[in-house]
Amino acid sequence: MMKGAFPYTDFSNANLSDTLADRAVLVESNFDGAILARSVLTRSDLTGSSIKGADFTNALVDRAQQIALCRVADGVNPTTGADTRQSLGCGSRRKRLASTPSSAEGPQVSEADKEAFRATLPVYRK
Repeated sequence: MMKGAFPYTDFSNANLSDTLADRAVLVESNFDGAILARSVLTRSDLTGSSIKGADFTNALVDRAQQIALCRVADGVNPTTGADTRQSLGCGSRRKRLASTPSSAEGPQVSEADKEAFRATLPVYRK
């Protein structure tokens, strides 16, 4: 499938394992339930494609394309049982926010801990 043009194609529930699709145009294609394990999708364009329940385990996908796919990734593959987000290597928004100390949505320091910290600060005279 190298340099192939397959826009609007229905690949739903297809087994595309070990496929070489370098620089392929797969715009707005349907990959629902497809297995793309160990596939090479470098420099391919999957813009607008549906990937609900697709399995991308050990697939090679460009970082920019991975980020775009992670925005719409959802479901579990009916054949392999692989979670689409996990197989794509998508990070959890919740985990990312929890690891960011300045995020209001992340873990907050209790008032008691804040007071305990303030008590350890030196007091300077003016």
